[in-house]
Amino acid sequence: MSAKIIKPNGQVPDEFEEQVAQEIANLEASSSEMKADLKDLYILAAKQVSVGGKKAVILFVPYKLLKSFNNIHSRLIRELEKKLNGRHVVIIAQRTILGMSYSRQSGVKAGSVRPRSRTLTAVHEAILDDLVYPTEIVGKRTRCRLDGTKLLKVYLDPKDQVNVETKLDTFAAVYKKLTNKEVVFEFPVDKE
Repeated sequence: MSAKIIKPNGQVPDEFEEQVAQEIANLEASSSEMKADLKDLYILAAKQVSVGGKKAVILFVPYKLLKSFNNIHSRLIRELEKKLNGRHVVIIAQRTILGMSYSRQSGVKAGSVRPRSRTLTAVHEAILDDLVYPTEIVGKRTRCRLDGTKLLKVYLDPKDQVNVETKLDTFAAVYKKLTNKEVVFEFPVDKE
């Protein structure tokens, strides 16, 4: 078993997760410039998502290591996409959602309040930010259709349009898989 994947509660990683962890370990061994950065990093899980005939890979990393992953994000993604046959790779932090009944549970300190960062809304917002990193979100619109469905429109920073444009469908498919919410990624158009 690779040291690059550590599953919680002693679960056993599946074959695909082992493959991804092995690629990260190989990258650490072969790349001298990334060796120091990758030394203490590991993933918690890896999933595949279908995106219109192609597959995308989601890497779940511990929240505490997200900043370290973000420091080498572009190089790591570039190398992993080469190794995984051109599949898009996204890195998302593993976050906890606590239910509304959190403060009423037994065993929890009396009067404790659920932290805002553990609410469903906050976690979904954070997933959105992780998904599009290193691009920044410059605006959001929620469109409520007549049939009651909601569509979230997310506007990304136009200066990164060249790098990110090919991944917009991947972002939407991954977000739908993780949160079950419809989302459309766009770049704002300047009206002059």
